[in-house]
Amino acid sequence: MTTTSQKELFRYLEDRFACAQACTECARACATRVSLVDPDGTENQELVRRKGIMCAEVCDATCRMLSEQNLVDEATIRIQVEWCRQVCLETAQAFDEHSGADKTAEACRACARACTEFLATLN
Repeated sequence: MTTTSQKELFRYLEDRFACAQACTECARACATRVSLVDPDGTENQELVRRKGIMCAEVCDATCRMLSEQNLVDEATIRIQVEWCRQVCLETAQAFDEHSGADKTAEACRACARACTEFLATLN
């Protein structure tokens, strides 16, 4: 293995791990924030709740995919990570409208950035 390919492999593994870790942190933040939203609240609160639940589930699934040593092809990984990135960005926007959810919105954006960085290693 050449030094260049070793560096590429290390970067790939580091970015994959960083993405999985960001997904875990985002899922935890979303689940916590959703638990604080009144299930019988306003329409905006219901939107935040639904977005938060979806984001937690997508991030959790993405983390599992990136953490497991199963034989998932690159196209499937790319689709899952891109979906996670998009859901995180949409959820961050929904949390921006919700009082007190700024840290959760930032966790979503951090996850989206980690997904973007990991996707760059797949190119």
